[in-house]
Amino acid sequence: MNSQDVKDKQNKYFQAVGRRKTSIASVRISSIKGKDHEITVNAKPLDKYFPVYELHEIVRQPLDVVKNTPFKISIKAQGGGARGQSEASRLGLARALTKFNQDLKKELKDRGYLTRDDRMVERKKPGLKKARRAPQFSKR
Repeated sequence: MNSQDVKDKQNKYFQAVGRRKTSIASVRISSIKGKDHEITVNAKPLDKYFPVYELHEIVRQPLDVVKNTPFKISIKAQGGGARGQSEASRLGLARALTKFNQDLKKELKDRGYLTRDDRMVERKKPGLKKARRAPQFSKR
């Protein structure tokens, strides 16, 4: 990247959507001057929104690929639980980083951050108690 590309990308933001189970996360990134990333989720700092350390580390995983460029990251997450929202945010962030720089795509894909985990809860069927659990059978 030459210096003109960097200047253009500092004024611009890149947006992507990530999904996991019933969670949806819309991620916007823009490069900033400074040393560290500014991450907000639903207008709260990352460590306040995801108080469990493991969950905010899940969101930060794609940033390990981009070491030198600090970003301002704004995430709007909705639906599902905390784990689903954090994994949806990770996918959205990885997709936004790919839009920022296509050279990162191979590294992100190799680490599995660009793969959509499509496992969903199976729906409940009529006549059953849960998705597969049948009512108890009684002979008499």
